[in-house]
Parts: sequence; C-alpha cells; structure tokens
Amino acid sequence: MGHMMIPSLSLPEHGGVLVASASSSLRERVLHSFHERRWPVQEAMGGADALVKLESGNWQLLYLDRCLPDLDAEELVGIIKRRFPGIEVVVLDSDHGQVLPLANGARPTPLERTQKILSAPAAAQDAQRTPVPSSGVARDEAKEEASALLEIKEEKEDKRDTRELSQPLPGMIGNSAAMQKLYRLVRMVAPGVTTVLITGPTGSGKELVARAVHKLSPRTARPFVVVNCAAIPEALLESELFGHVRGAFTGAVQTSPGRIAAAQGGTLFLDEVGELPLSMQAKLLRFLDQKEVQRLGSSEVMRADVRVVAATNADLGQAVDERRFRGDLYYRLAAFPLDLPSLAERAGDIVPLANHFLRTLTPAAMGAPPLLSLEAGQHLEAHSWPGNVRELLQVMERALILADGGRMIVPEYLYFPARGGARR
Repeated sequence: MGHMMIPSLSLPEHGGVLVASASSSLRERVLHSFHERRWPVQEAMGGADALVKLESGNWQLLYLDRCLPDLDAEELVGIIKRRFPGIEVVVLDSDHGQVLPLANGARPTPLERTQKILSAPAAAQDAQRTPVPSSGVARDEAKEEASALLEIKEEKEDKRDTRELSQPLPGMIGNSAAMQKLYRLVRMVAPGVTTVLITGPTGSGKELVARAVHKLSPRTARPFVVVNCAAIPEALLESELFGHVRGAFTGAVQTSPGRIAAAQGGTLFLDEVGELPLSMQAKLLRFLDQKEVQRLGSSEVMRADVRVVAATNADLGQAVDERRFRGDLYYRLAAFPLDLPSLAERAGDIVPLANHFLRTLTPAAMGAPPLLSLEAGQHLEAHSWPGNVRELLQVMERALILADGGRMIVPEYLYFPARGGARR
C-alpha cells in the first residue's frame, strides 16, 4: 500500500477515531496520521473488538479494514450504521489503500465524498472538493431537504432498533445499563456463526447468555449441547467431545458419537473452558479451524456444522501469559467476547430479580407469590453478592420457606452467608 494520506476532517472536541484491522501496518499508518493532529485514536484487532469499543466509548470516525479476521465487513457496516448512525465509517482495502463504497445501502459519508483513494494525489483530492456551480444551487437545496427528511426517518428507525436491541434476552431479567449493553451485543452476534467467549464471575448467568445466543440464531431448532470442561475427567474428555468407536479403549463396549456430533447443526456450549488440559486445547483448536471430527479408534474423518460458544470465570489472558492456556486457542475462542457484569455492578436489577424468583419459586397451590417489603429490598440492595445471581436465587428460596405461606417477605427472612461481609 502506498503512502497513506488522511484527508482533512474537522472533529468535535469530544470523540475520537477508531481503526479496526488485523494488519498492524495499516493501523500504524492511521495512528501516525492522526497522532500528528493530536486526535484521540484507538485500535481494534477485528470486527468484534470494534463493536465492543464502539459500545463503550464516544467515537466520531471508524476506519474499517475490508479483510477482518472474524466478522464480515459488509455485515458489520450495516450493524454499525443502524446502531451508531452518527459515526463516520470508512472501509479500507488494506492491500491497495483504497476507500471502498459502504455496504448494505448505507449513504456515503462526507469523508468519502472528499476522497476515494487514500493514496490519491493531492490535486485529485482538490478536484473532488470543487464547489458545485451556482446554476445547480436550487437542485442541491432540494436534495439537501430530501436528505434531511430521510435522516429524520432513519433516526426514528434507529431509536426503535435501539429499543428492540436493548430488550432483555430470553430467560434474563434486568434493565440496567450494563445489561442493556449485553443484550445489544448478543443480538448483534447471534444471527451469525462467529465463535463467542462469555466471561464473568461465577453465578452471573453465563449459560443463560449462551442459550440466548443459540435461541436468537438460525440454529434455534437444532440441539444446544452443554459440556462442563471442569466436571469431566481428563482421561474421558476427548471421548466425550469427539466420540469413540467400540473397542477403542478398555470399557468402550459400544460406539459413542460424542458431544460435538450430538450438536450437529446447533450450538456446542463449552462451560469452564479455562479448565481444559493443554492436550485437549490443541485438539479443540484443530476442530475449530478444520470443522472436522475423528472419533477415538476410527480413521474416518467427519465434517461438523457446529457453532461454539465458550464460557469461563478465569482470566484467560493471564492464563496465556502463564502458559496454562494456548494463545492461539484463546484468540480463536474470543472472536466475539461478551463480559457479564457481577450482580453488585447492576444494583438496579436486584429487586426485580428477587421478585422474579419469588414468582417462579412459589408453588401454584399457594396462589400469588408473597410481596417483597421495602426494608427487605433495601437489605438486598445493600448486600455485596459475592455469589451473584445464583446466591440471590438461594436467598429468595430460603426466604420463601421462612415466610411459610405469609404474604410478605421481611428482612428477618433474609439470610446471607458470612462470606463477603454479609449479614445473618
């Protein structure tokens, strides 16, 4: 790619530039150009990383490499234009230094109207900025008015889309800002085949998120198969995942297809993936790359159409640094990362969740569930919740038993284990 020339563009005081590419040389050139102008610039290694950064920051301009390592650039442009209509998007061809047309019918940005080729001569850029002759002023004003009306219509549609994206996922409760961000990201990634890595503390609901990804995908009618990597002995893990034929090892009295084959056409959920032994990590990486399965004791190789969603409460980045987890597998699994907040980080969801548990736990014979008193709700919100949503479920289950058919849950019915500075 020739020398990259970033066109002149006035940015507001607040906001910045994001460049998303797997090419370090492309990122460096964009970074260098904007560094000279003292504009805040950040890098994203791929499409998923770009979406996460767009959700958590204030951006004005996105340089997007056409060749992304994880997501399809055209689909990503459509998502960004719907979800972040105020962001300028410039699609780059990292091989030829070109600015490409925006996909999915998106209208060209002002930046694209001023420059089509990043490496174009300055004279050509000046020609593209030549004013329209005065004879065309009326026509241009009509176009601008029509464009303004179109933008108002699209803004209304964007607001509706945002509300729909932010609705709670199937089986999940909570409308805090952190959860709405999670809902949006899940709905963005669910329709595709991208591998998803769900991280978060124990008891935060990682399997619920994985099930939501599956349910909102085109694979919803196919199997959702769960493998708890920490619960299966290492000696049996390969057989459980990949299957075996009869006689493959002592005790193999019949052929087993394995969990991957059982998830054919659907989703394989690898819970506690950080507990995988290194020997299995290499085999899982090969499966993710080749989409092929070979059963123990068999020479036959079978194709597998399976989407993988993984989850862990461990810091896999640290595990990679300590050589306990393969770096190549980590980056393959984390094509689209989803980070679940702890219950303490979503305090506004605690009382709605408690009431939801009371409704689901109350036997039908008891009729309406008991009410949560104001004081009990305040006690719940003041607790640190080291066990997250799972702990809240257990607290409400015990409170319902202590209520003994009563119509109100009061603070005396709430029991918190001593861990984490809780009360009894």
